[in-house]
Amino acid sequence: MNPLDTAEIPSQVMTREMGDETVILDLTTGTYFSLNPVGARFWELLRQGMTFAQAREALQDEYDVEQNRLESDLQQLAIDLVEKSLLRVRPAGQ
Repeated sequence: MNPLDTAEIPSQVMTREMGDETVILDLTTGTYFSLNPVGARFWELLRQGMTFAQAREALQDEYDVEQNRLESDLQQLAIDLVEKSLLRVRPAGQ
């Protein structure tokens, strides 16, 4: 994923907070995914229209985590969400 890409959340995908985690559910397929607090914050930043790079930078400021580790973890999370059709990537400039 290009760091300047943004995310698009399909209309059939809903989010619910349940205790310390956030659950993402595709109402059409029944696919669900659970996010820890850092993943949930990433999801929220993407929902706000931030690019992947902006969201990573915001999380870097908010959490005490090594930059390469955060970038790798967020990249993998985004890939997992795209593979499950819970998130779409909107290329930069679109």
